[in-house]
Amino acid sequence: MSIETRTVFAAFAIAAAIAPAQQALAQGAPVELRYASSAPPKTVWAMQVDRFAANVAELSKGSLKISAFINSQLGSEQDTIQQVARGRIDMGGYSVTAGSLIVPEISLLNLPFLFKDTAEQDCVLDKHLTKMTADLFAKKGVQFLDWNHVGITNLIGKKAFVSPDELKGLKARAQPTKIGPYLWTTFGANPNPLPVTEWNSAHQTGLVDVADAPMTFYVFSGLNKVAPVLTMTRHLDQGGVSVMNKAVYDKLSPEARKVIEEAGVKAPGAMLRKEVREFELKLSALHKSQGGTIVELTPEQRDVWRKGMEASWTKAVAAVGGESNAYWKAIQEGIKDCSK
Repeated sequence: MSIETRTVFAAFAIAAAIAPAQQALAQGAPVELRYASSAPPKTVWAMQVDRFAANVAELSKGSLKISAFINSQLGSEQDTIQQVARGRIDMGGYSVTAGSLIVPEISLLNLPFLFKDTAEQDCVLDKHLTKMTADLFAKKGVQFLDWNHVGITNLIGKKAFVSPDELKGLKARAQPTKIGPYLWTTFGANPNPLPVTEWNSAHQTGLVDVADAPMTFYVFSGLNKVAPVLTMTRHLDQGGVSVMNKAVYDKLSPEARKVIEEAGVKAPGAMLRKEVREFELKLSALHKSQGGTIVELTPEQRDVWRKGMEASWTKAVAAVGGESNAYWKAIQEGIKDCSK
């Protein structure tokens, strides 16, 4: 298929996605927007999606409807965020990992041990990166709505990994991003990029020996049954993004756009993070009650990991390309300001 033909097909796909919303607006009928998420059922993430849909319905008095498709019903988050960018799905909530497929620069937020604590991270995101991140998404035809949250990421496997030396020669599941391999290659492991939908089978078949995962997904996906040992490295408190196809967003009435904005204000990123972090504490106890193991690191042990990673940060910035230098500068300026 030629580039010209693909372009025509893409244009038709976007027009087809926008047309129902235009028609509904013209007729005064409810406008329906499809929202994609990989959130497993009965998790804090799924609750947040449902609440957003309820807030939109309430604020719009029923004129705007969010149809939520959780648990990867429309495909993996790597697939569906691409479809949001193309206009085949209206909107969704995604990890920074998936978001970086559209805006590679934000993958720098996933550099292990980048922030000293969650307070510093939250400050940098909210006060120093929101506008820049929104501008980068807009250039790709995507409307940035707000930050959401995935959670603290730790190492998982069938054994503990207290020292970086224990990773040497192992097969590791890596984030499917340009910086995904750095945690593993820095310490001598062999990275294999896999979407979340393949994590469980990869551990069961021996395709990977070690991975890192946020607590909420780890427990509710059943991954903690096949990789039952959790080493609390706390190397990443992964954020996320709520986004929408910009063409669809721009075609909405000003009133509808205001509803989406106000729904976000009712449950801002700070609230979402707090809810996820509180839920993680409950899941730690649940994991242990189900026979799982949690291994805590001493501050000294964790510092060995962090110092080992620092040298790879500048290499990662160069690997990401695009406007990564400017984004990295904003991160560093934010860290400096937020540490005062």
